Amino acid sequence: MVDVNADTFAEARYKAIDHILHTSLAGRGHHALTTSDMLDRVFLHKRLGIPVFLSLMWATFQFAFAVSEPFMVMLESVFGWLGGLFGEPLTPLISLWADGICGGLGFVLVFIFPIMFLFIALAILEDSGYLPRAAFVMDRLMYRLGLHGRSFIPMLMGFGCNLPAIMATRSIDGERDRLITILINPLMSCGARLPVYVLIAGALFGAYAGSAIFSMYVLGIVLAIIMALLFRKFIPSLRGKPAPFIMELPPYHRPDAKSVLLYMWSRAVIFLKKAGTILLGGALVLWFMASFPWGRGVESSYVGMLGHILEPLVSPLGFDWMAAIALFFGFLAKEIVVETLGILYGVGGSGAITGAVATHMTPVTGLAFMAFTLIYLPCLATVGIVKAETGSWKWTGFMVLYQLVLAYVVAGIIVVVGNFIIGVL
Repeated sequence: MVDVNADTFAEARYKAIDHILHTSLAGRGHHALTTSDMLDRVFLHKRLGIPVFLSLMWATFQFAFAVSEPFMVMLESVFGWLGGLFGEPLTPLISLWADGICGGLGFVLVFIFPIMFLFIALAILEDSGYLPRAAFVMDRLMYRLGLHGRSFIPMLMGFGCNLPAIMATRSIDGERDRLITILINPLMSCGARLPVYVLIAGALFGAYAGSAIFSMYVLGIVLAIIMALLFRKFIPSLRGKPAPFIMELPPYHRPDAKSVLLYMWSRAVIFLKKAGTILLGGALVLWFMASFPWGRGVESSYVGMLGHILEPLVSPLGFDWMAAIALFFGFLAKEIVVETLGILYGVGGSGAITGAVATHMTPVTGLAFMAFTLIYLPCLATVGIVKAETGSWKWTGFMVLYQLVLAYVVAGIIVVVGNFIIGVL
């Protein structure tokens, strides 16, 4: 009995398709190129395809940051005004309103605008028919690097949220391919991390903020590919070539405005629901821990005590105790990283949040903090879905451990290299 492997089978299918096309089109003479043909010659080009994809992704994040910035400033001013309605936060109740609700939860809500504009751009790319072509272009590279071509769709979905992205891996044939995709998917930068990038990049990188944000998404993709290669090479149960990937490309068409807006609104609603539950609860807990014992100052508060215990773990990376606390609570939900900084800087009397960030971080440590936030741990809900999809605490624990180590290594490299470059210049 002849053993026909998947590669041979896929190659035979492509040859059959090619033969059918040549046979059916023979004798029809020269025909004019359609708009779809011309677009495909660019988007599916062997050498231009990937640079075009990266350029479009850069433009997407640049658009999301630049267009949303005026709206963020206006909403931040509104919450600043609301926080000052009752005067200086000299009593616990006024402090709760000014620093906990307006300074914590309100500051997080400001970032709904970049999230909305980001998903408008992604919805346009998807509705136009481009994203499936991006998956097709990336398939050859991903296959050579040990990833299944169908992994690209869950990875792309991970830019929105890692939970549905990990669930989408069910469409991948082969347990090894699916498991590798699950393990690397949390490295895709979800929408919850975007507020952290916008805050740090806006405070430290000025006109280059959009590029700094884009670099985090590229870093996530690069690290995912590297880790997939390492898993294939060094973990015996994950060795082997990925299965071939065949997909049908949809026709191009003009994006439907209603569909784009509904997609954007669905993501905004998810963010608002989280703000009304997890983030509100987090703001209340963090405000209490940062304010009590009352009158002793934020460094002597409960959260200050915890922060100074954690600080030695991250001080080699240039992070202070406030950054350590933000990362600690960010395990619950990544938006809490921003919420924590907003509350700590507010209770500590640091004034404007962006100014406080610029005081506590340099561009090098800021970039390292962004990278650490990207890598170190997915949110608690994502850890739960990894356990549910893999059915194994072993693989779930492995994912948590390797991401913690990887975050520390990558952030350390950024700090060392960044400081070296600054020293040379």
